[in-house]
Amino acid sequence: MKDLNAAFIGLGAMGLPMAGHIARGNLLRAVWNRSRDKAERAAAEYRVSAPGSLAELAAACNVIVLCVSADADVLDLVGRIAPHAQPGTIVVDHSTVSSLTARAARDLLAAKNCGFIDAPVSGGVEGAINGKLSVMAGGEEDTFLRARPVLDCYAAKVNLMGPVGAGQDTKAINQVLVAGIAQAVCEGLALAEQLGLDPARLLPTLGAGAAGNWFLEKRGATMLKDEFAVGFKLALLHKDLEIVRGLATAAGTDRSVIEKSLADYAALMAAGYGDEDISALIRLKRPHASAA
Repeated sequence: MKDLNAAFIGLGAMGLPMAGHIARGNLLRAVWNRSRDKAERAAAEYRVSAPGSLAELAAACNVIVLCVSADADVLDLVGRIAPHAQPGTIVVDHSTVSSLTARAARDLLAAKNCGFIDAPVSGGVEGAINGKLSVMAGGEEDTFLRARPVLDCYAAKVNLMGPVGAGQDTKAINQVLVAGIAQAVCEGLALAEQLGLDPARLLPTLGAGAAGNWFLEKRGATMLKDEFAVGFKLALLHKDLEIVRGLATAAGTDRSVIEKSLADYAALMAAGYGDEDISALIRLKRPHASAA
C-alpha cells in the first residue's frame, strides 16, 4: 500500500493516545467517535478531519483502525464501513472480542474486496500512552504487512499469530494469565499487609526474584495505598473473561481461575467498583472482606 491514509475509530482511554501516535507518524487523516464532540477535539489536537459520517471516512481512508468495547459495536461499525470502503482497504480491530466476531467481520469486508486484521492489544493505558503496546494479530500475512506501519506507531511488539481469529484467541490466553496473576498478587499483598511488612522494602525484594511480574511492579504500590484509578477497568476484564469462559468450555480445559475471577469481579461490580482498576481485587482479599 503506497500511501497510507489512516483513520481511527474509538477515542477512549486507549484509543485517543493510540490515534495520537499515528498522527505523530504522519499517517493519520481522520478520526471518528460515537460522541461527536470527542472526535472534534481529537481532530483539532491532531490536525486531521472529523468526518460527519462513516461513509465519508471510509471513502477517504484505506487503513481504518477500530478500538471499541463490544462485539456488537465491531460488527455494526464494519457493516457501516464496508459498503463505502475503497477496494483494498484494511480494517484493523484492536477491540477485545470473540474470534467468531473477528471472522464475521472478515467475511463482511471480504465481500467488498477489503482486508481485516484482528489485533487485540496488551499493555494497558500506560502502554497506549507510551506507544509500548503488545499487538497480537490475526490475518493474512500480506494484509498484515501492508497495515504494519500503522501498528508500529504505538506498539513495542507486534506478532502475527495466524489467520483471522488467532489474535483474539491469543488475547483470551493473555486475559487468563492477567486474571491469575492478579489473583495471586492481590492475595499475597493482602497477607503482607496483615503481617505488617513494609511495602517500600517488600515490593522491590519480590520484584527482583521469581515472583516479579508487570502487575506487581505497576500496581503493587498503588493497591496498597487503595488507589485504583489507573489502568484496566475491572468491568472490562470481566467482559473479556466471559468470552474466555466460552472458549475454555468448548475446549474442555480447566476454568478455575476464570470462574473465580468472574465471580470476584462481578461482586466488585455489584458494589459499584466496575470502573476501578483490576487491582481493586485486593478489597476482597483482606480479612472479613466484602465488596461493599
